[in-house]
Amino acid sequence: MTELSRIWRETEYRYNLIGFKCMNCGTSYFPPRDICPKCHRESIGKMEKIKFSGDGEVISHTLVHDAAPAFKRQVPYILALIKLKEGPVITAQIVDCDPGDVDIGTKVHAVFRKIRQDGDSGIIEYGYKFVINS
Repeated sequence: MTELSRIWRETEYRYNLIGFKCMNCGTSYFPPRDICPKCHRESIGKMEKIKFSGDGEVISHTLVHDAAPAFKRQVPYILALIKLKEGPVITAQIVDCDPGDVDIGTKVHAVFRKIRQDGDSGIIEYGYKFVINS
């Protein structure tokens, strides 16, 4: 039952790219943290919640051939470091393209897709992936 509670508690963060901006130094980051990674100030009362646009640029990428059990059906897949327009760098899968279509500097945008399913009739988890801007 704890797992289900966590899923509902994190719904806002699963279906949106929600991050925070430090009101002390102005740095935006994702995911949430207790201490700002730049100025090292505690975040309590000093963070502004922001919704990122989902626009970004590939800064590194790889093609995954040997994945964790939950992702075995998806191999091979593209995994990338993406720098969001607002500044944070996140790790995400790039979908709906050929591996040769992705390069450093490729412009991408977040979409929400199925991430995994807990068994044949279990909970389906959704989250962000990225597609190449058309």
